Amino acid sequence: MPGPILHQGAQVLCAHGGQAAPPAAYPRVLVNGMAVAMQPVPWLVAGCLLPPPPAANGPCVSATFVTGATRVFVNIAVPVLLADSQAVVVPTGTPLVPAVVQPRVVGV
Repeated sequence: MPGPILHQGAQVLCAHGGQAAPPAAYPRVLVNGMAVAMQPVPWLVAGCLLPPPPAANGPCVSATFVTGATRVFVNIAVPVLLADSQAVVVPTGTPLVPAVVQPRVVGV
């Protein structure tokens, strides 16, 4: 399904309000002047409000995207991430939610 391409400046949150960001992006492809995010790179989560055990199983630490673009690739065959790409957060298993993304460049 088509969706906006995620980049380093996109605001992506965990389900508990923590800010997620890619530690690295592909600098040769820019969207709004920022590097695009790639699928195999795990994202880091900071500021998650979920309490640690025994009260809960948080806070969120990192996230891995399990889906990416099917027709837009960088660096030969690495899929870029779209706003509707699905991620799983460790250790909670909850998804990441893109809150603010650029609307101009869309991928499939």
